[in-house]
Amino acid sequence: MDTIIQKRKLGKSNLEVSAIGLGCMGMSFSYGTLPDKKEMISLLHKAIERGVTFFDTAEVYGPFTNEELLGEALAPFRNKIVIATKFGFDTTQGVSALNSRPEHIREVAEASLKRLKIECIDLFYQHRVDPIIPIEDVAGTVKELIKEGKVKHFGLSEAGVQTIRRAHAVQPVSALQSEYSLWWREPEAEIIPTLEELGIGFVPYSPLGKGFLTGKINENTTFEKTDFRNSVPRLSVENRKINQVFVDLLTTVAQRKNATPAQIALAWLLAQKPWIVPIPGTTKLSRLDENLGALALELTSDDLNEINKAASELKVQGDRYSEGATKLINR
Repeated sequence: MDTIIQKRKLGKSNLEVSAIGLGCMGMSFSYGTLPDKKEMISLLHKAIERGVTFFDTAEVYGPFTNEELLGEALAPFRNKIVIATKFGFDTTQGVSALNSRPEHIREVAEASLKRLKIECIDLFYQHRVDPIIPIEDVAGTVKELIKEGKVKHFGLSEAGVQTIRRAHAVQPVSALQSEYSLWWREPEAEIIPTLEELGIGFVPYSPLGKGFLTGKINENTTFEKTDFRNSVPRLSVENRKINQVFVDLLTTVAQRKNATPAQIALAWLLAQKPWIVPIPGTTKLSRLDENLGALALELTSDDLNEINKAASELKVQGDRYSEGATKLINR
């Protein structure tokens, strides 16, 4: 039985998706022991039953295995859903080697189409800005792929304001995917006003602070050795202790609203702009249902003022990425 959940349009692009999408990275990558593939296919199917139509992946997740998973799981539902994937890394050179050369973008597009078992990529993001390749060349290449019918929409990820403007002038950008949550509000200063001006949708990743804002992680939590959160400064044991105040704030509001901290964090994001579509990731059905429950929550202007006032008095401890990863952001 398919459920109908609210839809949102990403800016002026006419790209309509479920108001909450599903980040699929953790199904194949990054968070310690990998979940069972059959279970993940089942979870993807259950997400569709629940009305989710927006699925986020990238060639570098795995690499390749996450796209293959989505290709296998989502093939029967192709006409109902929107799949976003990404280019911009050189998988032959290790995870952080950038490559947005036009010929490489084309190679990635062809390979992603095959792995995803689709004829056309709905939303094709540049995963990180490549300082060597002019963004006009990147946008121009995606523009050609759109003309050829291989891509429908162009996106950017973690790009700065000038990069967004320059890209948008060559090929309209449908969506920007960057980190945004109650404890990472930097996009509010310049990014969100620019997106509003240009009519670009915003897709926040890590809307739950890599799990921290759910309230299920505290100073005593131990991450598996292969979990990338071990390298995130703001998730170090001492910083988790200090940052607990954000979870306490969400918990206070959640108790009053008969909700969970995660639902308040997502409802807060959804209330910021009607063209914001967060993509919390999960490998558990209970979490998927919890996240989608945020859509039924109505935060009043009083609730939002209370959250904003309290949050403005809190200071987050620790950077959101390790130094090496930070170099790849906001060019």
